[in-house]
Amino acid sequence: MPVSLKDTRSAELFARAVHRLPGGVNSPVRAMKAIGRDPVFVQRAQGAELIDVDGNRYVDYVCSWGPLIHGHAHPEILEAVAAAAAHGTSFGAPTEAEVLLAEEVARRVPSVDMLRMTSSGTEAAMSVVRLARAATGREKLLKFAGAYHGHLDGLLADAGSGLATAGLPASPGVPAAATANTIVVPWNDPHALRVACEQHEFAALLAEPYPANMGLVPPASGFLELLRELATENGALLVFDEVITGFRVAPGGAQERSGVIPDLTAMGKVIGGGLPAAAYGGSEALMNLVAPAGDVYQAGTLSGNPLAVAAGLATLRMLDDDAYRRLAATTEALADGMRAAAAAAGVPVQVVSVPGLFTTFFSAEPVTDYAGARACDTEAYGAWCRALLARGVFPPAAQFEAWFPSLAHTDEHIGATLEAAAAAFADIAG
Repeated sequence: MPVSLKDTRSAELFARAVHRLPGGVNSPVRAMKAIGRDPVFVQRAQGAELIDVDGNRYVDYVCSWGPLIHGHAHPEILEAVAAAAAHGTSFGAPTEAEVLLAEEVARRVPSVDMLRMTSSGTEAAMSVVRLARAATGREKLLKFAGAYHGHLDGLLADAGSGLATAGLPASPGVPAAATANTIVVPWNDPHALRVACEQHEFAALLAEPYPANMGLVPPASGFLELLRELATENGALLVFDEVITGFRVAPGGAQERSGVIPDLTAMGKVIGGGLPAAAYGGSEALMNLVAPAGDVYQAGTLSGNPLAVAAGLATLRMLDDDAYRRLAATTEALADGMRAAAAAAGVPVQVVSVPGLFTTFFSAEPVTDYAGARACDTEAYGAWCRALLARGVFPPAAQFEAWFPSLAHTDEHIGATLEAAAAAFADIAG
């Protein structure tokens, strides 16, 4: 049963929220049901810290689920947004800042010559799938079990019964017809991938290059290269969903870090600097199929919103080589410290990290796919998270989410986090 924090302002607000918002929240994981407690209502945040409506302070590793790579309320980002807002919040017409942001993204991301902005990662994924189908004249898609590409019907699919089978609707309200052209295979399984590509002609092979929606499960050596090879052989487009990894794991995302270049890329989170923004991009030839240059229709009233563009530009301009070195060092210190703390307490965990992302899996065995992630001890993870919250650390409220270190996390934050984690591991062991 969820932990109810009686006589708190958070509890009062949650009691009111459940009468007006489904489950009391506007996105499911915020409800904290997966870790067995009621949600924390946030009042404000600064740097790497959240302050809730009861005045409790936390070191934050959610960071709005990834966009806040510079931490909360960074003064340069706030200044950029305020300056943009002073001229108007939305025009429904092009602005210079949209051009500047597109040029900055194209400079960084190897696969992107041109891009189209959207307001969410789900929109970007939906649009890039439509573009891939139009470019190839095919309908079938390949995705990986445990990967999340937004809540569009065709990709909200669970694995079928075999190695490479048609996806099954993963939510009520998703028609079977919507997932019939989605083939789901296990991540990091070369055999299943080859079988699928032998049996089907795909419009796209769609992958998070570093999956982070089943917890962080990086590709096995050579797996992304195999994806690229098989996409080309199949006549499909390789599509990377870099909504999470884009601009976080490297200046040009996972594709720069891995050297494997997709045909199309979906981007989000960091590109908006904490405001609603996302994009999809690729070669000039592919992107010129999108209306009004071509016939593939996609539109959005708030696409390229001036405030979101300003936040994104300010965010990217501060992400230089030194910033990525610091983010990598912060991530490594946290990951190493988590391993040491768990070992000292005798708690079996697997800590997986890449710069800017990590996950502590409660598993005695390495996690290489969604089946391994699902086999983790989620009750132990929930108890650990509750203990962390009680000690002033704000973790992702599900075993299947990644942690998001930021450039605002200092050595003091890391030390406090690892001290809290050690005590929480001791609680679990006890």
